Amino acid sequence: MSARAAWRLQTLGFDQVYRFKPGRQAWFAYGLPLEGQMASSPRAGDVVRRDVPLCHLHEQVGDVWERIRRTGWNQCIVVDGGKVVLGRLGRAALKGDSTATVEEVMTAGPATVRPNQPLAELVARMRTRRVGSIVVTDPDGRLVGILFRRDAEQQMTRHAGNGRKDLPPSRGPGGTAA
Repeated sequence: MSARAAWRLQTLGFDQVYRFKPGRQAWFAYGLPLEGQMASSPRAGDVVRRDVPLCHLHEQVGDVWERIRRTGWNQCIVVDGGKVVLGRLGRAALKGDSTATVEEVMTAGPATVRPNQPLAELVARMRTRRVGSIVVTDPDGRLVGILFRRDAEQQMTRHAGNGRKDLPPSRGPGGTAA
């Protein structure tokens, strides 16, 4: 909203008025609250897992594996000090050379999506590419969490129970309906 509109709202008694300069699309991409028609469609930010284990470039893989193994996770997102995503450390890397550094074995620059990505589009793309999870970041590259396709499909099923049919049936590895 414009500065003038923000000031006018304050004069009308609204005490929590914020002016977001980057614009409407950036607001959505940062996963900030939506209202109106857009709020009714499920988005990546609605289902993202935020409790993702984090690791850093210079840590030893063995130390990271020992730390996250107890949490039930089998992957770690590599971030810098500002939580900007640098890479992903998957199951194979975690169970590999325990003396290697995270930087030596990570998958650099993993694919990411924004919190405002509509689930219907995202799940369809994940199915086509046979991807089980994807990293969700804000427009500055900071980690929001990981979206698991299974969680997104469950959310879409709940949403479809409200009269929506956004997704084609899921296909297994052999091309058969799952």
